[in-house]
Amino acid sequence: MSEVIRFHILAHILISFTGALLLMAIWYNISDRFKQILQEDNSPKRVDKGLLYLSLAIFVWVVAGGWAYLGNESHFSQTLLFKTGTNLFSIINDLFLFLALCYADHAPRLIHKHKKNSTRIVVLILMMGVITCLIPAFLGENNEVNGLRISALPDLILSGFLTFLLIVTFYRTFANRGLKIVAVISVIAIVFIFVSILPDVFPDLYDDFTKDLIKITAKTSFIAITLVMATSWVIQLANTPKPDEMMISFMDWSLIKITIPSKKVFGATIEFGSKTTQYTNLFKFAIRRKYGGETAQSILIGLGGEINNQTYLSRIIDNMNEILQLEDDRKLDRKDLFTFIGQGRYRLRIIPENIKIDETLLKEFINTPANQEYNAIVI
Repeated sequence: MSEVIRFHILAHILISFTGALLLMAIWYNISDRFKQILQEDNSPKRVDKGLLYLSLAIFVWVVAGGWAYLGNESHFSQTLLFKTGTNLFSIINDLFLFLALCYADHAPRLIHKHKKNSTRIVVLILMMGVITCLIPAFLGENNEVNGLRISALPDLILSGFLTFLLIVTFYRTFANRGLKIVAVISVIAIVFIFVSILPDVFPDLYDDFTKDLIKITAKTSFIAITLVMATSWVIQLANTPKPDEMMISFMDWSLIKITIPSKKVFGATIEFGSKTTQYTNLFKFAIRRKYGGETAQSILIGLGGEINNQTYLSRIIDNMNEILQLEDDRKLDRKDLFTFIGQGRYRLRIIPENIKIDETLLKEFINTPANQEYNAIVI
């Protein structure tokens, strides 16, 4: 093994190990420091679990680097066994990256639309791993045809699909947090990751120096991007208001007063005006949270539910941000006011003691024929 190859492999291992360790440290910090907020959120999209899978994905690069060092040091790096092992590590990395995406808020809808979709994709990834092992056994020396390594094709197809998912997720996440430049850089870094695996399928595509340069640049850039994302998640959690610090008062139809100290909102009056649907939905959440029992405090969101779509929750937050005219770093997020408790149900995060409702307003609402269910909750 030449000194250049040794340097590349050791640099690859050390950079990946450092990145994975830092992500693991951030994950541990989030799990410990924001334990109350995370336990309150029963959502399948737990930030801390997503970070854990991201760190495991990068740890796979560390193990793959060790495999590469062993292969070159023991002079079997050109064997079919070594190349198949390299492809399998790539597929395992894809698996952990996909599992991380399952916990991302801004991942493509196909992942979260139906729980079965994510299960099917996991099964598909495992099948690709099995196929990668079987192809060399069947083809033997015919594995490479006209500069194409057939056993690496399943990994290439899978990586292409995952590249699309990663690009959409990272770009949306950074763009929604006001980091447009970082969003663009993340797309470039993810594309570089895909380009770095092309030589595994097309061995003669680049010379050795170019292959090594692209791989180490791509992985270093991706690790840096994941650390930025992890940091932004920490900031987001730190800015999430505690349930007992928020106060809301329903004073009249379409008129509320709200206090959220962590967002520097103190007794702000919000007039919903003609946007009565948003006000009504928020009012329903408040009544259930203040007067309802454990099973009655939440509302089913989605087809067949009391509120047809999660978009209605987002509109409540969007309207409040528009009226309050908060700065970007203090704008309200849906998770600030609403908690997902599982099975399509959400409830208001504000504790019952901090919810005040005008008695006349409440009587008018519950006595309306369309709201008889709320009459039973209040009584």
